[in-house]
Amino acid sequence: MRVSVWPTVVAIAVLLSGCGAPDVAESPAAAPELATITVGALPIVDAAAVWIAMKKGYFAAEGLQVEVKTLTSGAAAVPGLANNEMQFAMGNYVSFFAAQASGALDLKLVADAYQAKAGMFLIMIGRASPIIRPRDLAGRKIAVNARANVAELTARSALETSGVDLRTVTFVAIPFPEMSAALAAGTVDAAFMVEPYVTQAEKDTGAVPLVDAASGPTANIPIAGWVTSARFARENPNTAYAFQRAILRGQADAADRIEVEQVVAENVKVDAMTVSLMNLGTWPTTLEATRIQRVIDLMSAAGQLPQPLDPRPLILEPAPR
Repeated sequence: MRVSVWPTVVAIAVLLSGCGAPDVAESPAAAPELATITVGALPIVDAAAVWIAMKKGYFAAEGLQVEVKTLTSGAAAVPGLANNEMQFAMGNYVSFFAAQASGALDLKLVADAYQAKAGMFLIMIGRASPIIRPRDLAGRKIAVNARANVAELTARSALETSGVDLRTVTFVAIPFPEMSAALAAGTVDAAFMVEPYVTQAEKDTGAVPLVDAASGPTANIPIAGWVTSARFARENPNTAYAFQRAILRGQADAADRIEVEQVVAENVKVDAMTVSLMNLGTWPTTLEATRIQRVIDLMSAAGQLPQPLDPRPLILEPAPR
């Protein structure tokens, strides 16, 4: 009598698959080439993911020790990334794309960092300001944390939409932590602020929001990304992927407002009341070329890019597993 062995073979295969047979997708990641990395970040809510990832041991789990270098702007990260003084940095897309276009930095976009929502990307005026409406900013001096960055670009778009003649506006570079004092002292007529400084200025000096720069053509605009240099990513791929995995876990956790409030209070040194009142954007967990293209299109329309820039080759795709 002939006995078929096929059912037995199938049963054994099923049994093995249920007993934890090795899966290529679950194989351990290669060790990073560098154990210690320097990461540039601004002291603003946008950077919450890196503080969360440090606090919860996500970098340590990837074999990385992180030293955070405080920046005043995304543009300030460009020289450090180019000469490898820092290996990764968070900054605004406008400054990074301008650096890519000018040849100052050949970059890789490691992860999306922050996306705008209404009420958190604001041009503020002082409590006793004679300015009443956006059009009154014609001929005025406005503080931004750095020139020709995402703050100035979106401010220009919002002001132009409001009918302001941009040729009459003067933008002045002042670090975010110093803007409230400059506004209260009358050094500037208005200031482009982000959190937690918006809420802090409202609470401490009575500053008033005048223009929401994340509205109209710039609603939900991508603001900042986590980047490295293309050379570093090429020469240290395991480190780049390790950072990417850890920061994406931090990005995901930033969806929990309590997590964000805790790390902002600890790392930006603001009080619990201020952080509880902040208006927050979102921390994306995917990096989509079509979304980032909006920033490039806005820069092109403003004459900030000499030629078209395709974001797709700049994205560091997740490590093959």
